[in-house]
Amino acid sequence: MWSELFLTPFLAGLCLAVLLPLVGCYLRLRDEWLAALAYSHVAAGGALLAMLAGLPPQAGGLLAAAAAGFGKQALLGRLPGGALFPLLLLAGWACSMLVAVNHPLAERVGSALFDGQLYFADGRQLLWLFAGSAICLLVLRRLSASLLLSQLYPDHFRLRGERVWPVHGGFDLLAALALALATTTLGVMATFALVFVPPWLAFRRARSWRRALSLAVAIGVGGYIAAFALALWLDQPFGPVLGLLMVLFGLS
Repeated sequence: MWSELFLTPFLAGLCLAVLLPLVGCYLRLRDEWLAALAYSHVAAGGALLAMLAGLPPQAGGLLAAAAAGFGKQALLGRLPGGALFPLLLLAGWACSMLVAVNHPLAERVGSALFDGQLYFADGRQLLWLFAGSAICLLVLRRLSASLLLSQLYPDHFRLRGERVWPVHGGFDLLAALALALATTTLGVMATFALVFVPPWLAFRRARSWRRALSLAVAIGVGGYIAAFALALWLDQPFGPVLGLLMVLFGLS
């Protein structure tokens, strides 16, 4: 009975429990951890706007997050440092709330997006998440060395006559899409918990970059498995249980 009802949702979330801590490590490296909340809210707002237009909410969330990630570099030139992600967060939240109160079905969909709908993941969604996570991991591995160089040695690309914006732009787009995928499955706050807490703990304990990545994934996967089992045992929603476990991890 367990395998028939919950194996597919468990595997769907497990894909994200591996991907999100890795993305979070690079966001923390770039001091952009607030991007997790910003892109998630933009994805939620895009999903609700897509529903108004008669389009699949998942497609709207991905498109909105992709637009935010793709346009980040252009927006940074017009905004003071640190203002972009709070403004994106406010824009996504405001759009979500306005659609939710003016559409009869949007409130229920909005609640599902913010609280998560992991238990309703089906085989088709599992395939999408597995494929999306695999592609993101491959691209992230390809960009990893360049991201580290651009952060630790900013003049490296300039001295070699290379442009750094394709690396930053590629990662921004990857992070936005990964967070949009997670938001439509885990919900906004559960996604943020997996992006923020495991890298934060790993950066405090690991002595090298590779160990930090491995530790972040271990914390994310361990916390996800424990939260999934505990939520089922207590008959509680997954997102809040995961959030409380991550808080306990952070206090330990």
